[in-house]
Amino acid sequence: IDRRGKFPFLVGGSGQYVWSLLRGFHLPQVPPNEALRSELGAIAEKEGGIDWLFAQLQEADPVAATRIDPRNVRRVIRAIEVTRATGVPFSQVGKVEPPAYRTLIIGLTAPREELYRRVDERVDKMLEAGWLDEVKRLLEMGYDPKLPALSSLGYEELIAHLRGESDLASATAKIKQRTRRYAAHQYTWFRLSDERITWFDITKVKGPEIAEAVATFLGQAC
Repeated sequence: IDRRGKFPFLVGGSGQYVWSLLRGFHLPQVPPNEALRSELGAIAEKEGGIDWLFAQLQEADPVAATRIDPRNVRRVIRAIEVTRATGVPFSQVGKVEPPAYRTLIIGLTAPREELYRRVDERVDKMLEAGWLDEVKRLLEMGYDPKLPALSSLGYEELIAHLRGESDLASATAKIKQRTRRYAAHQYTWFRLSDERITWFDITKVKGPEIAEAVATFLGQAC
């Protein structure tokens, strides 16, 4: 993007990947160990298996355990897989080569109560917009519920509902709870005390003020 003379914007909430780019992490080149993944995946599907897996990660790499959502089975398994393959904690694997460009990091925040209210409202709007019908169509088209794409927040709960394992109200409540937990976990990756991040409280600051900060940065970067 930069070579084309454009200004790149990176927008997202996955802390590991955001910081990997901004700080120049070179992620470990460890090929998938399908046998190990199958073994650990089978354990995760058992009652209490996810908790056991996360405990293994906490023991092997306490730092990585503070950065990975305990319910994100794929990432927990990957961290264990890399640690076992390299003999080095997942959080310490890979070299760092900071990128050769300046960055402006903007963080949006809100009081916790307001943040949770918005999370709940967003889930309700997604359901009103046909989210459940979308999941139903995907299953009818033959997509495997175990696909990584269907492990995103909410899909597991809606699939369980469509299978008759829970009512819609219970599934919705669980989606909201997991999403609120995910939002809170983001502050582990993006700390309010991090001076590299220019924070804006979205209950107090409007879009034009944020746009002005970007424009100022662009002017300085020219």
